[in-house]
Parts: sequence; structure tokens; C-alpha cells
Amino acid sequence: MRVETYSSFAYAVAPRAFDFEGVTHRVESIVRQWRTPGQIHFYVRDECQDFFELTYDEPNDTWTIRTFGKTCPPRIA
Repeated sequence: MRVETYSSFAYAVAPRAFDFEGVTHRVESIVRQWRTPGQIHFYVRDECQDFFELTYDEPNDTWTIRTFGKTCPPRIA
């Protein structure tokens, strides 16, 4: 999966766009962002108002994606 990010002092500071099922999605907003050991998670909304969770796995330098459609993902405590 290709994810275009804004990077400054570190990689994956903020996703800007990503490819999913052959379509490039532009990130309109980052709804939520958090870290777990070795990972950075982003809930994002794209230009079509669909929600996705993008997860960057730092040790493996890979991205994964979950789609939520038009439903905002649940809040993580």
C-alpha cells in the first residue's frame, strides 16, 4: 500500500494521501492520531467523507489500512 506523508523530524508525521483498492484517496482531515509500541495510528477522513484507519508499523516499515465507510470509527480510550 502506498501512503504519501508529511515528514519533518520523523517519517509518517501526517498522512496526506493513500492508495486503496486501486484508488488514490486524499486525506481531508486527521480525526485522531495515537501511538502503540512500534506503531503510529491515524483515523482519517478522505475527500469523499469516508473514514479509514492507517497504521504505520515502524520496525517493518509497512502500512496497513482498515475502512469504516461513512461511519466514524469508535473512540479508543
